[in-house]
Amino acid sequence: MKIQRDPKYLSFYYETMKEFPEIKLDPKKTALLIVDMQNEFVLRDFGEALVFKAAGEWDRWVPFHDRLDNIVIPRTKKLLDFFRSNNLTVTFGRIACLREDGEDRSPVQKSEGWNNMLMPVNSFAAQMVEELTPMENEIVVNKTTDSVTTGTNYLMLLRFMGIETVVVTGIVTDQCVASTVRGLADDGFKVICVEDCCAAGDLELHDAELKIMNMIYCDVMSADQVMEVVKENL
Repeated sequence: MKIQRDPKYLSFYYETMKEFPEIKLDPKKTALLIVDMQNEFVLRDFGEALVFKAAGEWDRWVPFHDRLDNIVIPRTKKLLDFFRSNNLTVTFGRIACLREDGEDRSPVQKSEGWNNMLMPVNSFAAQMVEELTPMENEIVVNKTTDSVTTGTNYLMLLRFMGIETVVVTGIVTDQCVASTVRGLADDGFKVICVEDCCAAGDLELHDAELKIMNMIYCDVMSADQVMEVVKENL
């Protein structure tokens, strides 16, 4: 079906296009993917938030958490409920190391600074936030990399299930979400990135990354647009 493209997500390469291809998908061959919506990153009274507060940096992270609480989590929950109610495939990707000391993490996640993440697989920090808790029979892929597609069996699982299109949501837009979108696209999957179900450290980074990826690696759509397209094809 025809979807109205948001011009703010059209990069230099596409800003003069007049006609855009229709969005086509088979709901039974479509999977929802929720990336890194974990306690460590999302809660205001735990994990990273406490580190930011101790460092006197909390104020600049408040808009990120406001977006998560007011937009990303409610709309992702709505999309998740929609997929579940229509018996469609739901998957999760999360940062979680198998060793307590984190030695199985990639060098990227051992680096100094914000990206230094140590979350053993069974820790509270590594769990998805309560609103987006995986249900039985939903696939959860653990990663020690940024991309869900790198160093995991996620791509293989999608193929085994006959998935052709992946609807990507989560955090942060310009890092784990973006690398996952690119990995999926390069491996031949159709990708939809849901703009109101993602967030970056600030809105400028979020918008810039979506603008870069749109039309090349994915179709940038809203949660409502995704549900509209799926309904049309059920």
